[in-house]
Amino acid sequence: MQPDELIQAARGLRPCDLLLANGRIVNVFSGEVHPGGVAVAGGRIAGLGDYPARRVVDLDGRFVAPGFIDSHVHIESSMAGVTEFARAVVVHGTTAVVADPHEIANVLGKAGIRYMLESAQGQPINVFYTLPACVPATAMETAGARLDASDLEEFFDDPRVVGLGEMMNYPGVLHGDPDVLKKIAAAQRHGRPVDGHCPGLSGRDLMAYAAAGILTDHECTHAREAQEKLAAGMRIMIRQATGARNLTALLPIVNAKSSRRLMWCTDDRHPHDLVTEGHIDAIVREAIRQGVDPIIAIQMATLNPAECFGLSHLGAIAPGRQADFVVFSDLSVPVAEDVYCRGVLVAQGGTPAPGLAPPPVPVASSMRVRPEVLDFTIRRAGDRIRVIEVVPDQIITRQSVEDAPARGDLLVSDPARDLLKIGVVERHQASGRMGIGFVRGLGLKRGAMASSVAHDSHNIIVAGVADADMRTAVSAVAEMGGGLTIVADGRILARLPLPVAGLMSQEPVHAVSIGMDRLVRAARNLGSTLKDPFMTLSFLALPVIPELKLTDLGLVDVRQFRHVPLFV
Repeated sequence: MQPDELIQAARGLRPCDLLLANGRIVNVFSGEVHPGGVAVAGGRIAGLGDYPARRVVDLDGRFVAPGFIDSHVHIESSMAGVTEFARAVVVHGTTAVVADPHEIANVLGKAGIRYMLESAQGQPINVFYTLPACVPATAMETAGARLDASDLEEFFDDPRVVGLGEMMNYPGVLHGDPDVLKKIAAAQRHGRPVDGHCPGLSGRDLMAYAAAGILTDHECTHAREAQEKLAAGMRIMIRQATGARNLTALLPIVNAKSSRRLMWCTDDRHPHDLVTEGHIDAIVREAIRQGVDPIIAIQMATLNPAECFGLSHLGAIAPGRQADFVVFSDLSVPVAEDVYCRGVLVAQGGTPAPGLAPPPVPVASSMRVRPEVLDFTIRRAGDRIRVIEVVPDQIITRQSVEDAPARGDLLVSDPARDLLKIGVVERHQASGRMGIGFVRGLGLKRGAMASSVAHDSHNIIVAGVADADMRTAVSAVAEMGGGLTIVADGRILARLPLPVAGLMSQEPVHAVSIGMDRLVRAARNLGSTLKDPFMTLSFLALPVIPELKLTDLGLVDVRQFRHVPLFV
């Protein structure tokens, strides 16, 4: 629709396409709810009130709010492609996401970014991207690709690219790494914001990080940390993911003075949570339940992320904005009933409208493993070892020093002390490189679990009681072309193929969720008490999240940002 046509529709001089009549409009500008209608012409909001329209939908007093926006998400973590992810979240009132494709970029490089951009076309939601800032995340691991500032330059002109993704390499920022600074400068030159990622950063180091032009952070785990970053001018994304649930700890920072600098994000949410809990809507409901004003909770899901990423056409119900709405009956417990994107009904009653999403885009996998080198033997070289300590419901870990679990001159898993062997097997170059250590907190009493989803380089990560089961699990992942599996006594108990870059399935999210349920049940039958042990496992290889992690090159002390030996 041409601008003059929209103006005529707004003046009532020509009929609109759609009128949502008799609603209660959630106004995220004024903080009020007022009765009225919403008129739509050419996918845009023409005006508020009573208008002539070709089609009228009587909301019968129901609430209508702007469509929800996820301010930071990795679509790959849903283990589904963009099409199926969009179908899964739109039923929950999500009409836009700002996705960082650094998972697939760490596997396939620029081809992975192109794949995600191509997959975004024609979806029933608005899919925007931030460009992966850290591929690989560090030099202490082996990724499938390396992207420097010049590699990213070609993507900034794409209108779907709205920023530079999470700058995990905060040591690179603090020490003035030339390529890191070039990436930040490129984003600023193109008028794009830079996302942050600086868990625990404080004091002068935080000041330096913010001074570099980094505007957001989603890694806060307690209110004191978030408050310091807010005071430094950063916008805070309150994360409620599968492996990191930070909402309750951060709610003390949400008030009328601070809320306009706050927004919600899911970051990494497994399919089971998408199916059983929901998406941004679930965060809004939980925030309201814990005492946040409903309008503020909705504002943090709509206007705030839209303004953060320069999406001035989204985030509010106002003339000229895109006609993205979620309709629900109860403001205190908003559950999406009808969802509109660009003025089109895209979901109703928890079901996506048929025929709106395009078919999946094909992509090659990446799985190069040499089974003959899978040897998890650790020879005793001392009496004390470093151990990765899992922190439930968080992706941070602790580290401890423990007596080495030995049998003769070899180290073995000790399930009685919850000490399991953990390994990371390089899968991009068939190098045969492996890092091996110990982890506490996964809880397996027997068997092994393995996954090609291992943030962020996505080598194969495996943990288990018996070396033979660990070998079987890694081999099974490789044979599937990527995926997740759990093994006991040499037998595969459950598995989930992820043939798209070893990260995603082309199946619907519900089908992937069923596969994940089988894996989690199998893990619990083997002793794990974690809500989602595979999500926990996937982050034990990420050497930018404190405190102790493991890559294919060995143990990493993240506080010191260097490799450390297993034996102390």
